[in-house]
Amino acid sequence: MENSNAFHYEGEKAWCPGCGDFAILNAVEKALTRAGKKPEEVLTVSGIGQAAKLPHYLKTNGFNGLHGRALPPAFGAKTANHHLTVIVTSGDGDVYGEGGNHFVHAIRRNIEMTLIVHNNQVYGLTKGQASPTSDKGMKTKLQPDGVILTPFNPLAVAIALDAPFVARSFSKEIDLTAELIEQAMACGGFALIDVLQPCVSFNKVNTYQWYQQRAYRLGPEHDPTDRMKALAKSFEWDKGIPLGVIYNNPRPGYVATVIGNAEPLVKRKINMEKINDLMARLY
Repeated sequence: MENSNAFHYEGEKAWCPGCGDFAILNAVEKALTRAGKKPEEVLTVSGIGQAAKLPHYLKTNGFNGLHGRALPPAFGAKTANHHLTVIVTSGDGDVYGEGGNHFVHAIRRNIEMTLIVHNNQVYGLTKGQASPTSDKGMKTKLQPDGVILTPFNPLAVAIALDAPFVARSFSKEIDLTAELIEQAMACGGFALIDVLQPCVSFNKVNTYQWYQQRAYRLGPEHDPTDRMKALAKSFEWDKGIPLGVIYNNPRPGYVATVIGNAEPLVKRKINMEKINDLMARLY
């Protein structure tokens, strides 16, 4: 594995042995290194959960938000300093469950950021109850009779909302994941990478073997610019799970459209006279 001294963290990592999060971390390091990024140019943002620990183990600027609230502070940081490369990394429960509303509207706004979702189909931090992406019938300690709800389909939602870049990977496929992250960072808008990541402690159904038996890489016959074909691919699951770029429709993002090349807010001088005058009139 390629490690960059600039990004690599040598300390202990509080993940279970065999957790797919390790591989995703490796892929992020690879992608940032290949893209020629510097630590001070990158911000990694997360919510709550096992996946949300990733910013602790990566030498970049980092921010931990509330459960399900990773995207709003990432949006704020991007608007305040649009020169930052913003990566949001968190789990399926955090982003698709508690943060589902922010997920939808971040896509609508087309904010320039890369969202990497560690999708293990359970809430791994809180001992394995069903998450929004758990398959129907899956039994957990809190769903002993099996999940009865229809799984949330993040790829289909993102494509329906015309996200510029929608992809899926498998944590064991480190090189593919790194390639997708590189492409996502360069797409110029909101990018979703849903990474299938086995939870070796609490998900005994969707294991490495389970994913390996179903996951396959998309070939050149797939046209990611065809929205309807991409939507059809997003619904493939039981008999085959496509990996790679599912949908690709690059276009200028929110910050480029609204702020453009203006000086970042973080570099602008504060005019205290105007602020004091405004405060006096308000209060």
